[in-house]
Amino acid sequence: MKKIARKDFLLQSSLLMTGAMAGMSFTYKGKKPLMSFSTLGCPAWNFTQITSFAKQHGYQGLEMRGILKELYLPKCPEFASASAIKTTMQEMADKQLQFVDLGSSCNLHFAEGPERQKHLDEGKRFLDLAAAINCPNVRVYPNKFPKDQTKQQTMDLITKGLLDLADYAKGMKVKVLMETHGEVVHYADLKNIMEAAHHPQVGLIWDIANMWLDTGEAPEDAYKALKPYIHHTHIKDAAKKDGKLDFRFLGEGEVPIFQAMDLLVKDGYKGYFSFEWEKLWHPEIPEPELVLADFTFKMKKHFGF
Repeated sequence: MKKIARKDFLLQSSLLMTGAMAGMSFTYKGKKPLMSFSTLGCPAWNFTQITSFAKQHGYQGLEMRGILKELYLPKCPEFASASAIKTTMQEMADKQLQFVDLGSSCNLHFAEGPERQKHLDEGKRFLDLAAAINCPNVRVYPNKFPKDQTKQQTMDLITKGLLDLADYAKGMKVKVLMETHGEVVHYADLKNIMEAAHHPQVGLIWDIANMWLDTGEAPEDAYKALKPYIHHTHIKDAAKKDGKLDFRFLGEGEVPIFQAMDLLVKDGYKGYFSFEWEKLWHPEIPEPELVLADFTFKMKKHFGF
């Protein structure tokens, strides 16, 4: 009898045992939902491993959050020169993949000064790279409400940062997307910032878990408030255990993740569902080859494609 490798056995078992937990499925009659994953989930993989896995498991896009633990993407060999970018783009084309978002570490809550300028400069470098590789979005963080400034002062700083970056991106086919992240996760605060930062190149990444696990606000309410601004999503599942996040396979945590995705799909959302597995920050959680394969399995089961 042919022996099955332990890793393959675990993957097959996971798919079989947890498939029924993906929520109530429905047959989606429109365009199939677009799927991508963040490279945060596979920090030990090189670029070819990343693209090969994406192609093999039915992903259409990649969200770049570092390669081999290098988070400052302009430093990565794949993007370090015009010739390197040409080779990288050819590899993406050969595997019918798109870059869908570049995850910068740009934080916008800082008061005026050198630290704020450093973060804005990073955001600009990521915008330059996104334009060079035909990537439509760059992620930035809001991110905290510091105690040494009022909440409104912080929200004004975040708004100003978004508009400064959007003005820099004028003429580029790139949007500056603020992730629902950190302490800026209540939909009322997010809506206020988006309304103040009104600009055709400013929008939101709806990280459903980041919001729900901290606020408990219903996805329907969050979506109703934020719908006009959502251009991208982060999809993950988790539960709170002893005050900490316990990351789970999709459909096995506490997040009403399929409920939120159904809202988007039924409303004609055209962006990507980007799976974010925080392996870089939490090396103890399951390996990427298991969870990244499980994600597409669950998505296909739930949406009936």
